[in-house]
Amino acid sequence: MIPLPSDGSVSIAGRSPGLAAETIETVVTLPTFKRPEQLLATLASLKAQRTARRFAVIVMENEAEARDGAKAVLPSFERGEMSGLVIVAHQRGNCSAYNAGWQTAILHFPNFRHLLVIDDDEIADPDWLERMCRAAETLGADIVGGPQVPVFAEPAHARWAEHPVFAPPHRETGRVAALYSSGNLLVGRHVLTAMGPPFLDLRFNFMGGGDSDFLSRAAAKGFVLGWCAEAKVHETVPARRVEADWIRARSLRNGVISTLVEKKKRAGTPLAGAKVFAKSLALLAASPLRGAVRLARTGSLATALYPVHVALGRVMAEFGYANEQYRQPEKN
Repeated sequence: MIPLPSDGSVSIAGRSPGLAAETIETVVTLPTFKRPEQLLATLASLKAQRTARRFAVIVMENEAEARDGAKAVLPSFERGEMSGLVIVAHQRGNCSAYNAGWQTAILHFPNFRHLLVIDDDEIADPDWLERMCRAAETLGADIVGGPQVPVFAEPAHARWAEHPVFAPPHRETGRVAALYSSGNLLVGRHVLTAMGPPFLDLRFNFMGGGDSDFLSRAAAKGFVLGWCAEAKVHETVPARRVEADWIRARSLRNGVISTLVEKKKRAGTPLAGAKVFAKSLALLAASPLRGAVRLARTGSLATALYPVHVALGRVMAEFGYANEQYRQPEKN
């Protein structure tokens, strides 16, 4: 059993009455930070799930002072309308929030088989939970990802849907070689116990990429990855996120994360750092041609620039650059 941290970094704000924790088959973890209205919408989509599986929700409030998210959803849990727990992850950062929720799940729900993750700016399709669990079972997958369908603030922004920042990494259901995001994810309990806490590396707390690193390490351990194209969540994309500087910053950040994850993966092997740097330089050299191919195919300059920015981010990471987009969430 993995205990909650003894340093007071995680506390329970409330729980549903009469919670029969030993009967829960599936746990949904839902981190939140300063989005009470969107959190309520996400929770409503979880209440509407069409499944016979007994599931519980753990909301991880990551704003330990005002706790607006926790205050918004606590009545639903305390009235028994939603089964589960509301906890407070007192240490800021998305990795801290995920770690708190995943540890709480293992501690409080001894018999769950699948843990799912959804963010507080996402709405789950009614069959989301059932499809994710069924995909894990039919594919024989230990971890399953699903699409985060962008819902843009303005109809004119829909043209961004196929940009690599927003487009899903896979299109068809099946086993896959890699997954990158926890925004729509299923992880088997046995994966969590094998990986052990802290599940997500806190060095990625404000940059993002802790999920990508976790998934890379899990794949390296031999866990099978899968993709369920039918298990959709719909992600709210504010107008800020289609501005050129945000797209550029996110692309550079993706490059930085790529370098850091690869360095961890190669740690302990001969000339690991040199090999990663050489790969980054090669990608940078090839990026104009790759961008030209994308431009010819899509007609989008922003899409064409993506491989250039990612390659630049990879090289910049070698000199200590880290774009912590989550450090100032109001600008993200």
